[in-house]
Amino acid sequence: MTCLFDPIQLGAIAAPNRIIMAPLTRCRATQGHVPNPIQGDYYAQRATAGLILSEATGISQEGLGTCFAPGIWSDEQTEAWKPIVEQMHQAGGRIFCQLWHMGRLVHPDFNDGNPPISSSATTGPGNTRTYEGKKPYVEARPLELSEIPRLLDDYANAAENAKRAGFDGVQLHSANGYLIDQFIRSGTNHREDDYGGSIANRIRLLGEVTQRLVGVWGKTRVAVRLSPNGDSQGADDATPNETFSAAAKLLSDIGIAFLELREPPPFGTYGNTDIPAVSPHIRKVFDAPLILNSDYDKARAEAALAEGKCDAISFGRPFITNPDLVERLRSNAPLNPALGGETPWHFTPTWYLQSAEGYTDYPTLKQATRDSNAA
Repeated sequence: MTCLFDPIQLGAIAAPNRIIMAPLTRCRATQGHVPNPIQGDYYAQRATAGLILSEATGISQEGLGTCFAPGIWSDEQTEAWKPIVEQMHQAGGRIFCQLWHMGRLVHPDFNDGNPPISSSATTGPGNTRTYEGKKPYVEARPLELSEIPRLLDDYANAAENAKRAGFDGVQLHSANGYLIDQFIRSGTNHREDDYGGSIANRIRLLGEVTQRLVGVWGKTRVAVRLSPNGDSQGADDATPNETFSAAAKLLSDIGIAFLELREPPPFGTYGNTDIPAVSPHIRKVFDAPLILNSDYDKARAEAALAEGKCDAISFGRPFITNPDLVERLRSNAPLNPALGGETPWHFTPTWYLQSAEGYTDYPTLKQATRDSNAA
């Protein structure tokens, strides 16, 4: 029976276990979106994961609207990533860079006052945090057909920079209501051209971007993340089974290394998400390894593997507080609590500070045992 601690081949990556570190925005870069050396400590601490998926990393100024999140579109950013990735490799780990364009969720404050782009003229729900405080989202302008080659070039440039920085591959962020997801879902894509209307048209950009990444990295070092279940930051779809099965089939035909799905369980951490799972439909059409994510503990993860629902599990919040999560799961040891506490909807602010607090100061089992003995 397959278990979390069995090795798995993820494209070109020989992962020593099936405990994947999910992409986690941590806001430790500079205000100019240049990675910070402390990120090297953070990733190196977590190098025992089968594979690390980096925090979402902006492909362009236009596409990044999160304070202190890193980018990888410039030489300065790329050079800053190099020692971070090398430190993680020296610790024995493997890491893919997650490539991110936020689409309509970029406030003009991040982009010289220019409106965000999206599939259509829609507006993200609620407010976003800027360096000047919280502000409401503004209406996006539809991406012009003439601009799509430029967007594809931005993704290819970021992929090239990720290769120069030493990453082991890239993951395309196509989930959580960001740009690619805004094209995929019928609720945000109101276009009437070749990129809107039918499912085949709405997943066209997903396929074109993925092909450009494959052109840089090869099929065995490119992955994709999707979030097929329910509303995600105001993005939803009328026929998720059909839409996301078609997307998964497209990606399977391209031959990517693996597909990761963020699929919250019923009554999970984020509240009642009692929406039928799309992953069983995707499992039927996607031939490479499938990774499931969201609110997994060891028991639920082992059950998903044993039942053949997926091939690996990506863990998010548990990796924030437990740099040695693999060892803790293996030995059934208790997990560290979040510094400052945690509530279902809002997490401790130390997770998003620009310091080591709540970032690199969570103890491993060995450290906790040593400190306990010393006391």
